[in-house]
Amino acid sequence: MFRKNKLGVMILAATLMLSITVTGCGTGGSATPTPAKEMKTSYNSGAEPKTLDPQMSNGIPEAIDEMNLFEGLTRLDKNNVAQPAIAEKIDVSSDGLKYTFHLRDSKFSNGDPLTAEDFKFSWMHAMDPASAAEYAYQVADYIKGGAAYNAKTGKAEDVGIKVIDPKTLEVTLENPTPYFMALTAFPTYYPVDKKVVEANKDWNLKAETFVSNGPFKMKSWAHNDKIVLVKNDNYWDAKSVKLTELTLSLIEDRKAALTAYEAGQIDGVDNGVPADDVDRLVKSGDLKVEPQIGTYYYRFNVTKKPYDDPRVRQALAMAIDRKKIVDTVQKTGEKSAFAFTPYGINDADTSKQFRDVGGDYFKEDLSKAKQLLADAGFPDGKGFPEIKILFNSDPNHEKIATIIQDMWSKNLGIKATLRPEEWKVYQESEQKLNYDVARAAWVGDYLDPMTFLDMFVKNGGNNQTGWANPQYDSLIAAAKKNADSKTRMQQLHDAEKILMTEMPVMPINFYLSKYTAKSYVKGVIHSPLGMVDFKTATVEK
Repeated sequence: MFRKNKLGVMILAATLMLSITVTGCGTGGSATPTPAKEMKTSYNSGAEPKTLDPQMSNGIPEAIDEMNLFEGLTRLDKNNVAQPAIAEKIDVSSDGLKYTFHLRDSKFSNGDPLTAEDFKFSWMHAMDPASAAEYAYQVADYIKGGAAYNAKTGKAEDVGIKVIDPKTLEVTLENPTPYFMALTAFPTYYPVDKKVVEANKDWNLKAETFVSNGPFKMKSWAHNDKIVLVKNDNYWDAKSVKLTELTLSLIEDRKAALTAYEAGQIDGVDNGVPADDVDRLVKSGDLKVEPQIGTYYYRFNVTKKPYDDPRVRQALAMAIDRKKIVDTVQKTGEKSAFAFTPYGINDADTSKQFRDVGGDYFKEDLSKAKQLLADAGFPDGKGFPEIKILFNSDPNHEKIATIIQDMWSKNLGIKATLRPEEWKVYQESEQKLNYDVARAAWVGDYLDPMTFLDMFVKNGGNNQTGWANPQYDSLIAAAKKNADSKTRMQQLHDAEKILMTEMPVMPINFYLSKYTAKSYVKGVIHSPLGMVDFKTATVEK
């Protein structure tokens, strides 16, 4: 999810801002007349990363680490508007298909010059079918020839990425994409050092070989404990970076992270707080609650009986009480979800939200759930196999799973057991469809409904349900080509209706961002897209 504008006001603003010639301020950052005073902070970003290769990762914990280590052609500001970053000037053709990025002088953390070839190499790596990147579609579906190359029906040389010279990158899109500028700020579009990657395929697994180009560089990585970053003096805008050291703790358990925070061992926690502590932390003012564009849901493995039957999936979705989950676990005013795309994203008429226009697609209805289950051959749950609910180990996820376990038992006569797994193992289980029902969450990558809907196309890297529907795929493909915002949004509404009718995923609630932070840490940007940016952070004790 990374997981995370037109169509939505913010990306339209970004497009208008950057589709004209834009020159960013800032000089090379390595010339510092006097040593900076030490300014350190620590923050819990969550679980041990599965990988910190930006082309291969897809989780929020990884994205938080990566956005402080890397930087793309653009960078989202505090208003989620794409601003010039590695690209200091961007030209866009009148038909919206060709983008010419003029790169500023910049270097990787090891001193290697950052060139247009590094961007091409990185993006091609993401699209290479041999990479099997879960986020391949985030690049391939937009760049001309990318989808064909990723599907092994096209050639690498036909992909619309051209290096004009070391500081000029020309990109041709398959279709005009109003939010493409914001996509270039997303981790999958970050540059990696071609020379380093080609010399060592495991470059991203330890600090000694890790090379990045963002505000910070990696000093050390104690796996399953912490990653220590220090200011990257080779960063082009190093003068704007005030922190000399940023420690990213890797505490997966919310309770342990909160204990470390309250003991003064870390200055902030991003991965939420235990449900039992929410009321106390709200009262003390330690808990910050802000909007987040995200959905908490359960996946069904539709390749496995009886979850291949949409009636079963619908019955399970209709037989739970979302308000009880929100009131007893989430506790900060989250909204129950009866559709997949959350609030916070505009419709074609930007005075209205996509969610309000689309409305709810189903409702909780126990009698209908029982009838659907009986129609599927399981009257009163008889003969239904035991459900194993997969989730990444966490007290809040466990509480929600326990509530749902109890509801399915009492309401449908179906027995369920809990299956907690450590973050990386859990991710692998989902990816390999090694589950019955699995807890999941998605935080938008950009402010458009597409970021919630295109992952469910057939064989989508982040689909992870085994579900496919040709009509759904056609609507998503058409919406990606459609330049008319009104008909495009209707196509996305129609696609979401199919998704919610066939129910390969069961929405539970829409997210709010909940984090704790010491008052003396200033300037940290918490994005509703789930990112946490320390570039402009300061410590004022």
